[in-house]
Amino acid sequence: MTDGVVQIEKKLGFFPLIALVVGTMVGGGVFSLPHDLAVGANSGSIIIGWCITAMGMIPLALVYQTLARQKPELEGGIYSYARAGFGEYIGFNSAWGYWLAGILGNVATIMLLFSTLGYFFPIFKGGNNVASIVGASLLLWTLHFLILFGIREASIMNVIATIGKLVPIVLFIVVMVTAFRWDTFTHDFWGEGTISVSSILGQVKNTMLVTLWVFIGVEGAVVLSGRAKNSRDVGKATVLGLILVMSIYILISVLSMGAMTRGELSVLETPSMGHVLEHVVGTWGAVAINIGLVASLVGTLIGWFLLVSEISHVAGKDGVFPKVFTKTNKKQTPHMALWISNGVAQIIFIIVLF
Repeated sequence: MTDGVVQIEKKLGFFPLIALVVGTMVGGGVFSLPHDLAVGANSGSIIIGWCITAMGMIPLALVYQTLARQKPELEGGIYSYARAGFGEYIGFNSAWGYWLAGILGNVATIMLLFSTLGYFFPIFKGGNNVASIVGASLLLWTLHFLILFGIREASIMNVIATIGKLVPIVLFIVVMVTAFRWDTFTHDFWGEGTISVSSILGQVKNTMLVTLWVFIGVEGAVVLSGRAKNSRDVGKATVLGLILVMSIYILISVLSMGAMTRGELSVLETPSMGHVLEHVVGTWGAVAINIGLVASLVGTLIGWFLLVSEISHVAGKDGVFPKVFTKTNKKQTPHMALWISNGVAQIIFIIVLF
């Protein structure tokens, strides 16, 4: 056991970093994209919304790439950048805000996972009953102990989980390409009735409330930049991971609009991707997507457990978090940060139950 000031061995290569970026972004939200976008906009406005989102997200990824290359000593990613650029107060808020939001996100992800398992096992239906909370707690601590074996080992698990979540997504895209109908896609392209600039702008705004949310996690590689073998890989992994994920998101949303009308998509239940695939190929489509959603959520949890523990560990070394967060085990995993973070998550589970 160490006090955290020992030099951390840099073990993460290029592909684990890409998997971290992709894995933390592609969570449960992607499986609800067809419905979430159709609720607020028609096809034309959704395409505009994606274009505007791309114009913002790609430069952001390039900024991360530049910072990772020119400031490799800033190992905490967005927290370290905020602290170095805007001072101690902004850095403090960035670290604590990111940590707390990450824990709450992990709790929500685990509850969504058990709600999804309710599709196969009715005992978990809803995701917030006693059975679900017990199962969620078991999953929380199982992943916790797996990550304690080491960051590199956890990153390998994340690579496997990322591949697992991409398989049903690729299947969905391939099937939707064959099922795409141009007349369905262009049906009410801008909406019913008189088309106006204000209505289109309103639809674009609704679209971007969804499209910006699904890119949370793009900062994954920079948060773990202190553990990368090569700091230049951090920026490249961020940019390439973003482009890959953005391509997946756009294909899913556009191809879905060519398989079902906006009216049909807007009333689908979660996960709407499953219902779209079921509409085209039958029941097995929904089963495949639900299995993919479970794999996706598990992979997302691994990635976010790493991010939450790492950012609090780095902040602890800077004195922004209590010194206990700097503790690492013999595998150089920030074990105390992990214990405290998951302990807070467990308390939230108990509060949710009662």
